[in-house]
Order: sequence, then structure tokens, then C-alpha cells
Amino acid sequence: MPNVREKLGGFVSIVCFKGVITGMEEALGEKATAIALVSAGRTRGKNLVTELGLADSNPSLEDLASKLDHALGENGTRLCKVDKIEDTGDMIKVYAHETVCSAGEEQGSPRKCTYSLGAVWGAIKTIQGKRYRGKHTESVLRGGSHDVFELSPID
Repeated sequence: MPNVREKLGGFVSIVCFKGVITGMEEALGEKATAIALVSAGRTRGKNLVTELGLADSNPSLEDLASKLDHALGENGTRLCKVDKIEDTGDMIKVYAHETVCSAGEEQGSPRKCTYSLGAVWGAIKTIQGKRYRGKHTESVLRGGSHDVFELSPID
């Protein structure tokens, strides 16, 4: 992404991003906000891998995890760290941490990673050219070592 602002650059604080989320929840409700954020994340993931020239490339999952971590982690947009991606046979599991969605939340919070899930989901869908159903199944906020996103293929 080009530097879109002369002095402030292309990044915004987590506090402001979380303000967008909670404001949307107040205006639209939790469910509608989650749907909108997952959808926005999927679009971001699709655009990201297209910009990186990875669309329909189908790299190994280890290589994909590395490329997503580079683009979304500390060397990229800082959305989240992607530690690994595994294929369990019936689904793809993505292990992330330091997600923007979990940042600043209290332990035990019911907060789900909607935008981060969507970004990873959209990236994998675009790279592999397959449709998936995604969900956030484990959380660092509820005792998990990672935020785990499960993507089940849709036939």
C-alpha cells in the first residue's frame, strides 16, 4: 500500500480500530458487525494476495504461512502474526497470535477475531481457488496459545 498520508503514513492505532468495531456494534448490533468485518477482512485478504502475485499459486502451507506472516505481521501491516497453517484432512487450521481483534481485551472476553479471520480466509480462498466456511475456534483470550481459524471446504 502506498504511503497515503504525508505525515502520518499508512497506519492507524489499535485503539482507533477497536473504536470502529465497538461503534459498529452499538449501531448495527454484534451479529451484523461480525458479518461486515469478516466480509471486509475477506476482501482485504483477497486484495493482499492479488497484490503479492499469489492468487491461484497454491504454495505449500508452510510457505503460505511465511508469506502471510510477512505481509500481515511485524514486517507488514501488523494485523496479526501467522505462526503456522496446517491441513488436517477435512479443514485448514491457521494459528495466529497478536491479532488486532484480541489486542487490549481482558482474559475471558468473548471477543471473536472477525476481521483477522476474514483476512486470512480471503487470502487462502484466493490462493487456492476454493470456497471455505470459516470460524474462530480457539482464542488467546480464553486459554488458547493462539487464535485458531478453521476453514472447512465447501463442495
